Amino acid sequence: MTNIDKLEKYLDYHFEDPQLLIEALTHKSYKQPYNNERLEFLGDAVLDLVVGEFLFKRFPKFDEGKLSKMRASLVNEEGFTRMAEHIHLGEFILLSNAEENNQGRTKPSLLSNAFEAVMGAVYLQVGLDHVELLMHRYLEEIYPVIDMSTLFKDFKTTLQELTQAEFGVTPDYKLVGTSGPDHKKEFEIAVFIQDKEYAKAKGKSKKVAQQEAAFIALDILNNKTEGK
Repeated sequence: MTNIDKLEKYLDYHFEDPQLLIEALTHKSYKQPYNNERLEFLGDAVLDLVVGEFLFKRFPKFDEGKLSKMRASLVNEEGFTRMAEHIHLGEFILLSNAEENNQGRTKPSLLSNAFEAVMGAVYLQVGLDHVELLMHRYLEEIYPVIDMSTLFKDFKTTLQELTQAEFGVTPDYKLVGTSGPDHKKEFEIAVFIQDKEYAKAKGKSKKVAQQEAAFIALDILNNKTEGK
């Protein structure tokens, strides 16, 4: 089985024009007469429509403001990167050796762009219905629950509200370490409550690490409360 065949299984579609799929997988660093930027442009518009319609039908009582916020939380680099990783898209992207050595296959921007391009190619080959089928499947598989609370959960705010109510203080977040090369740096954050360290977590940014640490601290505090 070739790489293209393997990807087509994830896409549940055999391309009549395999060159279109190859174009969708071709990063500009690969130095071909074509790359995936045009298909990325098309895929972005198609996905905006498909996800918008999905949310419109799923949440008939939500107003335009809520629907827009939910779509923005799904139709972005992070959301498309999760979908790209879900179908192992990084394995199939065509890159230069330099980009390959620079961990290009795991770069969120590169994965997100390639996912948009592939969906653009699917749209051109087989139409909107198949893109909808794929996106509905991916959304259901990646997000077991899709609602306002899961998409916009702010663990730092929740932890602060809890610690103010329980202890009369706010949490303190401290950077305790960094690791990895500059292009793929990880940050380790510890959260302190009343000068006591409750949790540590790592993330691709300080904000992500803070949210992860807050989530762990919340779990610890909630378990203590339940055990009283």
